[in-house]
Amino acid sequence: MNKPLSTLTLSPSSIRHELRNRIIRLAATDRSGFDSLTLAVFRYQAAFNPIYSLYLKYLNVQPEKIRTIAQIPFLPIGFFKQHPILTRSSDEARPSLEDLLTFESSGTTGVVTSRHFVSDPVLYDTISQKIFETRYGPLDRFHILALLPSYLERNNSSLVYMVQRFIQKTNSAFSGFFLHNTADLTAALQELAAHPEPDHNILLIGVTFALLDWAESDTDFSFLKSLPRLVVMETGGMKGRRQELLREEVHDLLTARLGVSAIHSEYGMTELLSQAYSTGDGVFQMSPTLRVLLRDVNDPFSILPLPDDQPASATRLTGGINVIDLANLDSCSFIETQDLGQYEKGTPNGFRVIGRFDNSDIRGCNLMVI
Repeated sequence: MNKPLSTLTLSPSSIRHELRNRIIRLAATDRSGFDSLTLAVFRYQAAFNPIYSLYLKYLNVQPEKIRTIAQIPFLPIGFFKQHPILTRSSDEARPSLEDLLTFESSGTTGVVTSRHFVSDPVLYDTISQKIFETRYGPLDRFHILALLPSYLERNNSSLVYMVQRFIQKTNSAFSGFFLHNTADLTAALQELAAHPEPDHNILLIGVTFALLDWAESDTDFSFLKSLPRLVVMETGGMKGRRQELLREEVHDLLTARLGVSAIHSEYGMTELLSQAYSTGDGVFQMSPTLRVLLRDVNDPFSILPLPDDQPASATRLTGGINVIDLANLDSCSFIETQDLGQYEKGTPNGFRVIGRFDNSDIRGCNLMVI
């Protein structure tokens, strides 16, 4: 049984080690386990994250008085643009920022971008693989073809890092990245269609504008009917490459051209190390280490009630998306994003992303695919 960490006489690094192990073990259905672990992570970060600790101080928040996850203050995502957000226990070795794995958001010239310093890449690898395989199955039963030109053109994308690790796990000669060479992508898929493997899935994961460009080419996609285990997944992202479209419009275009029944989606961003996936219809499932709480659009410190706490007749509420990401153990697990979302009634842990407060530069998680 897990004892409250505050009752244990452990060193700070030992507390972190225990939290890390509990995060990895966390079961997706253990709601009470998630809440207690979240509170333990909050108290750890309130003590050992200088920026978050100072933020709590300015809010006049006393961490020992926080009793529920709804009471936890969420750090505005813009802090990642201005400060190194790091949680480091007092007795740990402290490598310099230059020695840490660093993810950076995309942005136009002159725009300040977010940076996420990752002290524990192994934890990120473990959690991201666990989330994917819980939803889709073992990576060694996949061929992964990645059409991610805008992300491959820079060397610090969290998405490219994750997909690269996934590709390595597949041990497939077909798996790989495609920059602008969509003819090679088509040829690889045609080869897989000619020699189907009943025990393997195919994941085509792509940035939205590149998938649309490929789908709207003069390619004959009828051969894709021979790939019933094909998963087409968009990560969002127009970045001025094409006219803005609603996610539903994007999915309609892709399903019509490619002949697949649904378009899957990934919810992720530079500032988060956990992901959420949608297997269609734009409904994302919270993952074992990621939970979404909606905040009042007019009061960032007021959390909207969960669907189970609302009357059945209540209208669907729209709120700002706050994310609890326990994989962010060494940065900050409590992020106030600039996304707008809704809970999906009738789908436990389901949520939709319906837009943004502004033109923030996070990826893959908006209704307007920009």
